[in-house]
Amino acid sequence: MGEAIQLSVPGPHGPRKVRLSSPSRVLWPDLGVTKLDLAEYVIAVGEAFVAANGERPVSLERYPDGVGGESFFSKNPPRGAPTWARSVTVTYPSARAHPQLVIDEVATAVWAVQMNTVVFHPWPSRAGASDFPDQLRVDLDPQPGTDFGDAVPAARELREILAEAGLTAFLKTSGNRGLHVYAPIEPAHEFLDVRHAVIAAARELERRMPEQVTTSWWKEDRGEKVFADFNQANRDRTIAGAYSPRALPHAPVSTPVTWEELGDVDPREFTVRTVPERLRTAGDPWAHMHDEPGSIETLLEWWERDLRDGQGELPFPPDYPKMPGEPPRVQPSRARKD
Repeated sequence: MGEAIQLSVPGPHGPRKVRLSSPSRVLWPDLGVTKLDLAEYVIAVGEAFVAANGERPVSLERYPDGVGGESFFSKNPPRGAPTWARSVTVTYPSARAHPQLVIDEVATAVWAVQMNTVVFHPWPSRAGASDFPDQLRVDLDPQPGTDFGDAVPAARELREILAEAGLTAFLKTSGNRGLHVYAPIEPAHEFLDVRHAVIAAARELERRMPEQVTTSWWKEDRGEKVFADFNQANRDRTIAGAYSPRALPHAPVSTPVTWEELGDVDPREFTVRTVPERLRTAGDPWAHMHDEPGSIETLLEWWERDLRDGQGELPFPPDYPKMPGEPPRVQPSRARKD
């Protein structure tokens, strides 16, 4: 059977016993962080982790041989899920439907660690209404030649834009070089509408910061700018959840931060070793995120305005079926040659 231990994980129904095999397996070799260390991290941040990622379909990014080895995504719940771990059936862009895991308590996340999950990718919608996002998300992704410091002013300007549209923005580090800006929204619109709202906000950001921000889908056209990734708003497109580790050598964590501390933040300091103490002493900046969700109606009005001005649909991810109004899926340099 090999090495294994039992962890007692507190939860709403009392402690759960979760078996953890190979607890001494090293997941992050540079730091010596083990599978047990990761499980204990998840338990330490458990309340905030479940508040941010719970009640949502979640994809699991699994690393059986540690972050330096091969990985794969589990969308269907892995075999052997405990009876208390819930799943929900969701529909993908292909129109096929499959179950995905739902994290209702910390023990489910610890069991996912037992299955070698390192990165958790929650949907922007709840399990009870998976077709209707309750989060608007914008991934501010620094391109080559730019870094985290370039994403900071873009995030601040995006916050102002969302406020003008009646939305309250929340912020977290990506766990790498970028920033993720979220806004809680009423679950009243399907994914395509939310995508259009994100595009409207991203285009407005690009208009206000044309030398710093781009919405160009094709990398060859982005230049040394911050890419406002609108395609993360699509169905079945997810980003690392709040308090999720990332599979990078220094064991970083995608960490919620306040707008007030943004100028002093060094995302490299947020790791599986440091975030539990930060959460204990500073609290969770996202604790009240969904207290007052907003509406995307103003952003959709901006989308319609831009359509009238000749700014149409933008490219979809390559695994998507051809979508109505979508421009040709060919990179600009190749199109020019043709």
